[in-house]
Amino acid sequence: MTYSGKAIQLAPIQEGLYALHFDRQASSVNTLGAATLAELEDVITLLEKASDVKGLLISSTKKSFIVGADITEFLGEFSKPEAEVVAVSRGPNQLLARFEDLPFPTVVAINGEALGGGFEFCLACDYRVMAQKAKVGLPEVKLGIMPGWGGTIRLPRLIGVDNAVEWICTGGSKRGEAALKDGAVDALVADEQLHAAALDLLQKAVAGTVDYRQARASKTQPIMLNPVEQAMAFESAMGVVAAKAGPHYPAPVAAIETIKAHANLSRDEAIDVEAVTFARLAKSDVAESLVGIFLKDQVLKRKAKGMLDTAQPVRRSAVLGAGIMGGGVAYQSASSGIPILMKDIQHAAIQTGLEEADKLLLKQIERDRLDAQKMAEVLNRIQPTLSYGDFAEVDLVVEAVVENAKIKQQVLAEVEGAVSDDTILTSNTSTISIDVLAQGLKRPQNFCGMHFFNPVHRMPLVEVIRGSQSSEAAIATTVSYARAMGKTPIVVGDCPGFLVNRILFPYFGGFTRLLGDGVDFRRIDKLMEGFGWPMGPAYLLDVVGIDTAHHAAEVMAAGFPERMRRDGETAITAMFAAERLGQKNGIGFYRYELDKRGKPKKRPDPAAEDVLKPIQTGTTSVSDQEIVERMMIPLCLETMRCLEDGIVASAAEADMGLVYGIGFPPFRGGALHYVDKLGVKAFCDLCQSYASLGPAYAPTDGLKAMAASGDTFYPQMAATQEEQV
Repeated sequence: MTYSGKAIQLAPIQEGLYALHFDRQASSVNTLGAATLAELEDVITLLEKASDVKGLLISSTKKSFIVGADITEFLGEFSKPEAEVVAVSRGPNQLLARFEDLPFPTVVAINGEALGGGFEFCLACDYRVMAQKAKVGLPEVKLGIMPGWGGTIRLPRLIGVDNAVEWICTGGSKRGEAALKDGAVDALVADEQLHAAALDLLQKAVAGTVDYRQARASKTQPIMLNPVEQAMAFESAMGVVAAKAGPHYPAPVAAIETIKAHANLSRDEAIDVEAVTFARLAKSDVAESLVGIFLKDQVLKRKAKGMLDTAQPVRRSAVLGAGIMGGGVAYQSASSGIPILMKDIQHAAIQTGLEEADKLLLKQIERDRLDAQKMAEVLNRIQPTLSYGDFAEVDLVVEAVVENAKIKQQVLAEVEGAVSDDTILTSNTSTISIDVLAQGLKRPQNFCGMHFFNPVHRMPLVEVIRGSQSSEAAIATTVSYARAMGKTPIVVGDCPGFLVNRILFPYFGGFTRLLGDGVDFRRIDKLMEGFGWPMGPAYLLDVVGIDTAHHAAEVMAAGFPERMRRDGETAITAMFAAERLGQKNGIGFYRYELDKRGKPKKRPDPAAEDVLKPIQTGTTSVSDQEIVERMMIPLCLETMRCLEDGIVASAAEADMGLVYGIGFPPFRGGALHYVDKLGVKAFCDLCQSYASLGPAYAPTDGLKAMAASGDTFYPQMAATQEEQV
């Protein structure tokens, strides 16, 4: 008996033992899409009828086992009526139950990532043997859904409710030692021993040395907890998870409720319970947004990967300007295996940069993500220097000195004379035009922007800014270096503020105008945090630094005076004049005190109200909804303008820039996705109701044309995979 499909092969390996291989053709990874599931059903039907099979070994010929369901199919499936979405869960779930009930033992060899539906398939096997470098997990909550192919059923019965809740509700992946400790896998072996170990376990199961029927029964029976134990487990978990997830992400709490609902049911009865909740989550706006975020992220990854052929290798880099930012860049590069020179003109700045890298590495040790030896290896890749002596060997330079055009031009001209003719120069500027900075360079084609966001180690986005003379090699090499550092690069055009800051400052403009109308900044912060932002605008300004925001606001006003210039004093200018700079000097809109871990904690400060009183001349009564609208409209409109002006190439890249760069609420999908959900015409009508507030609230001609024709930014979200790639 054999089977050869486009994703699955079945063949005998020795008398009575068969091997099932997942090997999806024309793909670097295995996924469980509709076509693969159809082949799996064919194979299961063959195995159910076979009389010569005594045991089955399952493996993958790819580097990973199965990375999950085929997410490109999700949005199309989720758009169906809820009853049909129930079948999206129930059908594969029942198929895995048939696989689990085969009349012989099954052992799976997990050689790489087994995630989502891929790990749910592993759970349906009798035994799981895992390679050292493999990872397993159920990340569905990150897409706004929950495991829907038996994950909420089998995992709690296998590893206990507490452990299963942690696995499912965090959506993280587990390495071998953690998976083995919790009981999610049965053996952990070296990668090269995986096949032999799995085959040995299968032979023992066939011989009766291990009881596969007992192992199977534990997953198909109700959870073995009495009512009191169940109440304690579920109620305590519910409180903790609900607090962490917050009101905008319902999937983690729904997963716990589902496990609780089917705890006293058999596997087959529990399948219906899981399917109903899965469908309810899948039909939600949150799931649509988060699945869309995943697909947009794939667009970014493929765009960056497509530039590799043009990129020059970066074997050694350099950062000009140490301090916190320079130290962050050095840490990120060195942690990624790329040695980096860290240059400054002052010993104190060099020391600050090294201390920043050292602090970040110590945090990795505290979290058991690094040991002392690896920390030393990373630090050894950072070479502090006060001169350009070794710069001839550098492939790429990141200039990260003070945000002053003349100083940056001087430093860039100096370093250009110290590097080779092929070295790429980049500037970590947040506002200054790349063309302006390129004016004094002899090789402007080798120069572009590389804007990191602070803190460097936490913020995923890097804006790669194309100047009018930047070569494709310069852009591609910078994109490649950003990817190598573990960042998500987006190529943007050259204009004041580029993409993210250009969009952010109309949002701040909405904020300062509201303050001028007499609205309390704490009320605005609370409402915008309730909307889903990680912090309100006043708090964000304190974190960014009032002096930084003041300088950037002047740049933006000069670049876009019609929309971004404000006559007279604003909250930002008032705070700056009062030397309330935010977290950097402990006072801004709020007052800051260091906690036991040395982190600044926000506290109210009545003195801030006195600073703001002179600029709060209005007495307009503004509703909560109006506050949100007045904050969001300018931001969304500026995003559209960036798209129309060619500053960003696609709606997907614009939305991901905001999600990764300033924490736009992921569950809302990005600014343009948010407009889509409101309706483009409805959004234009909303803008019209605020026409009195000026040009920042006026829809563009392009947006009005979209409204008239009924177009949207994402006509078929599932097609985002191909969008402008």
